[in-house]
Amino acid sequence: MASAARTAILLFAACAVAQTTTPAPTTSGSAPKITAVSDCHPHSTVNWCMVGTEEYQVVGPTKTEEFQAQYTDCHYHTTELYCVDDAGEDVKVLVETVESGADEHTDEHANEEPAGSGEHCHDHAGIPHCVGGSSEQSNCNAPDREYNIPLRVGLLFVILVTSAAGVFLPILTTRFNIISQDNIVFVILKQFGTGIVISTAFVHLFTHADLMFGNSCLGELQYEGTTAAIFMAGLMLSFLVDYLGARFVQWQQSKHAGTSAEIATGSRDDKSADSTASATPHVHGHSHGPIRGSTPLEQKINVMNLEAGIIFHSILIGITLVVSGDAFFITLFIVILFHQMFEGIALGTCIAELPRAAATTVQKCIMAGTFALITPIGMAIGIGVLQQFNGNDPSTIIAIGTLDALSAGILAWVGIVEMLAHDWMHGKLFHAGPVRTLCAMFALICGLILMSVLGKWA
Repeated sequence: MASAARTAILLFAACAVAQTTTPAPTTSGSAPKITAVSDCHPHSTVNWCMVGTEEYQVVGPTKTEEFQAQYTDCHYHTTELYCVDDAGEDVKVLVETVESGADEHTDEHANEEPAGSGEHCHDHAGIPHCVGGSSEQSNCNAPDREYNIPLRVGLLFVILVTSAAGVFLPILTTRFNIISQDNIVFVILKQFGTGIVISTAFVHLFTHADLMFGNSCLGELQYEGTTAAIFMAGLMLSFLVDYLGARFVQWQQSKHAGTSAEIATGSRDDKSADSTASATPHVHGHSHGPIRGSTPLEQKINVMNLEAGIIFHSILIGITLVVSGDAFFITLFIVILFHQMFEGIALGTCIAELPRAAATTVQKCIMAGTFALITPIGMAIGIGVLQQFNGNDPSTIIAIGTLDALSAGILAWVGIVEMLAHDWMHGKLFHAGPVRTLCAMFALICGLILMSVLGKWA
């Protein structure tokens, strides 16, 4: 009898230990039965504890000195598990975040793909974006990441040099007559830049804005066309700037000319036009009618319009680059390095085309320098808010999405109307020879394709 009693006591003790160290097998819809978690250890700034072979995240303490080795008296509030720390306070344990085999867990994998969620997550221009699996995100708080700040500071200057090289190259080569604006090389650079601007508007900015407004942490939008509506607002804003600028130039010109002189000149011009029309059987013209040439001031307004859209975009690029986790930072940096060089070439060719009546060489250099500095300034801002930035915060999502969509509208107007249509429908390429036309078209398509490919990562 004594031997049987000892056996029964040992079996009871073994069952009690198993209950506190190993979660019971669960069926679909049930939660594991856990009474305590132990062997707690940090991954970066997050505490993880063991229950048998399972690893669970403890929510609450964020500093290493606050981490405990174990938490006891675990209990459920509805479906959420809480355990008691040494101070008698409840801390939340995420029982659904990690599947078995979590001993290979790393912080980078946690940021990339939350285990057990069935989703594939990655950084898209520095902002977490998940596809597949459940559409709901379990946590919209700022992710815990490792940031190599010295690396970010050093690469800030690499971005600065690259942006400056791209934007100053067309300006300086034309200024010192290394290549002229009629040179085939300049034409290729200009059309390549046109493709870059159009692709940036649609593939980078519009797509990224749509991802922002589709983020589950923002909730469901009552108006599904938010991205398109803001895009349209940016397009209309750009149009109004161009239109009002042209009207201002027209008003300024008419102010210096007397009304009677305009009428007399108009009458003579009409008679001259009639006699010319009767003497000339056919004049080759454009199907859309005569196009009024842009004045130097209008050309300057158009370029400043383009630069405004690029600046909005570039400062966001700088911020989102440095706040991306180290697992994605180098890849995103390489993509943005090429992005800045290509976009600099696009802006630089437009600045270089400005006549001296519109902008002096010093003014052109100031415009180019502003572009070269704006992304590093965004990176500096990002480094300053590195520990507080949360890409899943609703206010951050709205701000980034709005600026992206607005910039997309501005660049779409400038890229299509002021660059593409201006050069191909009303400019020199309309009457260009076959070789020049094919080279320009090839450069345009290359700009569209290359920047669209980069849109997969940025």
